[in-house]
Amino acid sequence: MNKITIGVVGAGTMGMGIAQVAAMAGHHVVLTDSNTTGLQKAQTQLQDQLNRLAEKGKISNADAVATFGRFYFSENLNACAECELIIEAVIEDLSVKKSLFETLEKTVSSNCILASNTSSLSVTSLASSCKNPERFIGMHFFNPVPLMPLVEIIPAIQTISSNIQMAKDLVESWGKITVIAKDTPGFIVNRIARPYYSEAIRIFEEGFADFATIDYAMTSVYGFKMGPFALMDFIGNDVNYAVTKSVWEACFYEPRYKPSFTQRNLVAAGWLGKKSGKGYYDYSKEIQVPDTVNTELTKNIAWRILVMLINEAADALYYQIASREDIEIAMCKGVNYPKGLLQWADEIGIKNCIETLDRLFNQYHEERYRCSVALKEMV
Repeated sequence: MNKITIGVVGAGTMGMGIAQVAAMAGHHVVLTDSNTTGLQKAQTQLQDQLNRLAEKGKISNADAVATFGRFYFSENLNACAECELIIEAVIEDLSVKKSLFETLEKTVSSNCILASNTSSLSVTSLASSCKNPERFIGMHFFNPVPLMPLVEIIPAIQTISSNIQMAKDLVESWGKITVIAKDTPGFIVNRIARPYYSEAIRIFEEGFADFATIDYAMTSVYGFKMGPFALMDFIGNDVNYAVTKSVWEACFYEPRYKPSFTQRNLVAAGWLGKKSGKGYYDYSKEIQVPDTVNTELTKNIAWRILVMLINEAADALYYQIASREDIEIAMCKGVNYPKGLLQWADEIGIKNCIETLDRLFNQYHEERYRCSVALKEMV
């Protein structure tokens, strides 16, 4: 594939990561940000990151110098005028992003593809800000971009098929794994993963177990790399809460995605997790695993959360959010799940999944526990 010139708008963590991956793949990259301080910080951090890779022997010193030489830093969007693809990575705000694309379309050529790194906003709505919406596409990278292999490709309903294939081929040439997702709230990963957090919080709110016990249940019983509370603290409770709220509202207040008071209060208190020093855990102290473990309790906790994830994956398949294969790949490569959720359902038994979900629904009479039609059809 020809090494096209790529623009990245937004020099925050995601923008820097996308820019680094593109430059290391041999592209000239224009990185823009209206914040002078942020842009200078990105320039320093990118150079430091390339130097560290060279020191570790992952790239040569010559490659580090050559890669950094492919960057052009600017505070002015006009610097993107000659770019053939521009990926936006600014604040997750629909009006801000739409305004940006309206400006960009006046700056770039008619052949330039415009892409958004949005994690949960409507790609179709963003595309509508352009006079030529068929050029628009969603390209959702995962943090940290240089390390995480997955990219969700999300066509707007206006996107022409050739641009879908171009985005897929380009990102795969960078060594990434791509999946195609329908333009629905949360796409694949952020939609299906919601119960990992929400059901864990629900179990805590009901008084069944504390944060550490619930985290231990998921890591010990099913081999998840991080428990839900440790993961929310790592992501940032403000970020996780914002995505949950966005998906809930965008799905017309679907009960399955309803945010929790617990997380809302943590955000209001400024307890954002690791970055603030305190969240579900206090990071000024050593995080301890539970002193005593009730095996039956941990198994029940882990199964309740897992079956909710399986149900969400089945629903995504039923509503054709993505193919079965892409759903499995997305959850393994996007959030490092030990195995695909639909494979898990087959191994545990779909009948067992249905029985558990029906029992929870009969107990609570809440829509969040309704069993997916897909699971019942599979039986």
